[in-house]
Amino acid sequence: MKNIKLIEVPSEIGAGTRGASLGIDAIKIAALDFMSNFFIHFPSEKVPHENKLLHEPIESPYAKRIKGIATMYDRVSKAVHDTLKNNFFPVVISGDHSMAGATIAGIRMAKPKSRLGVIWIDAHADLHTPYTTPSGNLHGMPLALSINEDNEDMAVHELDDETKKQWNGLKTLGKIAPKVLPEDVVFISLRDFEKEEKYLIDKYGMKVISTNEVRRKGPENVVRSVIRYLSDCTDIYISFDVDSLDSSISKGTGTPVSNGLREREAEDLISKFMQNRKICCFEITEVNPTLDKENLMSEIAFNILQRSVNVLMMN
Repeated sequence: MKNIKLIEVPSEIGAGTRGASLGIDAIKIAALDFMSNFFIHFPSEKVPHENKLLHEPIESPYAKRIKGIATMYDRVSKAVHDTLKNNFFPVVISGDHSMAGATIAGIRMAKPKSRLGVIWIDAHADLHTPYTTPSGNLHGMPLALSINEDNEDMAVHELDDETKKQWNGLKTLGKIAPKVLPEDVVFISLRDFEKEEKYLIDKYGMKVISTNEVRRKGPENVVRSVIRYLSDCTDIYISFDVDSLDSSISKGTGTPVSNGLREREAEDLISKFMQNRKICCFEITEVNPTLDKENLMSEIAFNILQRSVNVLMMN
């Protein structure tokens, strides 16, 4: 039986589209519509955000609002660290996916000797760096900074000293770098990435499981093989970006992509992963109700959240 704590991070300064910071409230509204007392049942902590920066001019074009992100990384990593140290299981609900790097930092600060596996359920690889980014949005970079990678081989931008300093600060947060070994990352439903990201996936032989593979083998077999693949890890973190779902159902997210998971497939995958004792943290991210109809994305996200947490509590 795990004690669960919800960590709410309504930050969207790492995203290119506005509205992801409203995702948490939209998920809470879905819970109300389903007559669920989920959000009353668990202790929760709301991490203060820096969304006011959305109204200010951008200083670093290749790492937009990175100073605000650094502030958020300090806050979120501390919240995750303290939650783990107090023997709670952190369930993080975040606005944009840039915050996953802070979650990973918090896990590693709480467990400095651990070898952390990462299951990244996402249409995107999030392996860009300020040197390679096409957009400058930090939600495309959390995995690169977690594996302490600049990808200078594929660099297309020159960075100013301030951006470089801030970026290095994110990579070395908690004085641990890399926080995750590239071979301990597993992508599920990855299908939209740039050549610079492909370069790193190939360079490190990172494991990628396609939507078709999930469909062919079934969630149970996929979970078994992933857990086996990560058998040398002492702890495992699951990061679930709702855009891993097919674009037919994931309209309520900033970057929907076709050929994604069905709702039931995602639910089965995550709840089966949650049965494993090595899972130490779960994050759900990138719900954007301003892009949605009838709050559908939030309802799906809530179903996945509720079922996953139910499984955790039974273990």
